[in-house]
Amino acid sequence: MSGYCHTRSFALRYTDFDFRDELKPSTVLALAQEVAASSADELGFGYEALKKKNYGFITVNTYCELFASARPGDIVTVETWPLPPRHVIFERDYRIKNEKGEIIALLASRWCLIDLPRFSMLPPTALGEVHERCPYNAEKMLEVPDWKIPKLPEGRECGAHTVTVSDCDHYFHANNTKYADFFLDCIPMAETKRISSFQISYNKQAKEGEKLCFFRRDEEGGAVFEARTGDALIAQFRVKFGEERE
Repeated sequence: MSGYCHTRSFALRYTDFDFRDELKPSTVLALAQEVAASSADELGFGYEALKKKNYGFITVNTYCELFASARPGDIVTVETWPLPPRHVIFERDYRIKNEKGEIIALLASRWCLIDLPRFSMLPPTALGEVHERCPYNAEKMLEVPDWKIPKLPEGRECGAHTVTVSDCDHYFHANNTKYADFFLDCIPMAETKRISSFQISYNKQAKEGEKLCFFRRDEEGGAVFEARTGDALIAQFRVKFGEERE
């Protein structure tokens, strides 16, 4: 890889795995969130720097493909870099590798820079010199089939969750990593299979005390889910299943 790349290593814990000993999607999202935050700090537009301006970054979409397996105790390397922004969309890619150099996961994500008091989107130029000198890296790790997840014209209700304090981050809404668990909790153990890819779109923030109702529609090789509060669409999730590991 040429150009800027931020790298960190992590030791995987037993709590990072599900009952099938597969790495949890929420763990993958948490690893991505950690390196995105430290990369942003390094580049001058991290949380503390933006807080002084009442700005903040929020995740809009994440797409992930999963490859090699992992086990508790493994040391994984997570790499990330920001791509050149387009209009009001900031993109960031990630690569997670094991100690053998095998790719465990590839991720692509889209973000928006927000004026927090107004909750309005800001262009990259709002970052000033930080944007001008940012070493954006145009290398793409994977092609996203489609950033847009179609809304469900119908779907069966498959669960509910009331947002609690432990779900929320410093923006006072459910953290993006939590949604992977929210949605996957709607799949019974007996139906659970190895996940080959997943995608989440975040439409609206869910705050403490709000009840999320989940709806599901099965499709070839996977399923699509929606989280709603009343008639408001909060988030969408698409999951694809792959062949079981030997």
